Amino acid sequence: MAWTCGGKTNAELIANMHREALIKSDLVAAAMQKVDRANYVRRTSEAYFDSPQTIGHGATISAPHMHAHAAELLGDHLHPGAHVLDVGSGSGYLCAVFHHLVSANGQPGKVVGIEHIPELVEWSKENVRKDGLGSALDKEHIVLIAGDGRQGWAEGGPYDAIHVGAAAPTLPQPLVDQLARPGRMFIPVGTHSQAVLQVDKHEDGSVTKKELFGVVYVPLTDREKQF
Repeated sequence: MAWTCGGKTNAELIANMHREALIKSDLVAAAMQKVDRANYVRRTSEAYFDSPQTIGHGATISAPHMHAHAAELLGDHLHPGAHVLDVGSGSGYLCAVFHHLVSANGQPGKVVGIEHIPELVEWSKENVRKDGLGSALDKEHIVLIAGDGRQGWAEGGPYDAIHVGAAAPTLPQPLVDQLARPGRMFIPVGTHSQAVLQVDKHEDGSVTKKELFGVVYVPLTDREKQF
């Protein structure tokens, strides 16, 4: 179970999640092994607990098993050369994981992280550099920007995969519009009762939605309402 998967090191955390089949893909496990969660949290003594953690400004970094679920769900859409949008990118952790999945085999992909708290954007850039990915920032293989994630970032689209790290009251149409054909989105939706939706845009432009499981996320909102 997820709450038993914490470890004393990043390697142990990932190995435990892999053992419990919270991570099924060897590619996802390898990518998460390369990203040291201690570089993306405020309380490093709790970096490898499988639990969410506050990162300030009313935001959190999700529990590692939720990041694993997201990477697994987006799966084949995180191929080398893919373009990915991370809405509510927070500390930058999942952007780093996605980078390792889409920039491989000599095919650099692009990961855009959008976060409406400028202070978190600057902190996330520091975190990514501390984790050894300064070159990816310099080459714009990872782009971290301040903005309203509910509107996405059309300039970097269309996106093969979109991850949303906070709960929207309803599905934001701009994000659906920015999905590639084919493309997939992982998004928590709801207010009092929330569930993760898998949103697929197919090659003909049609869109299907599938409710996966219940969750509790901070709301996807603006800077003023978050505090």
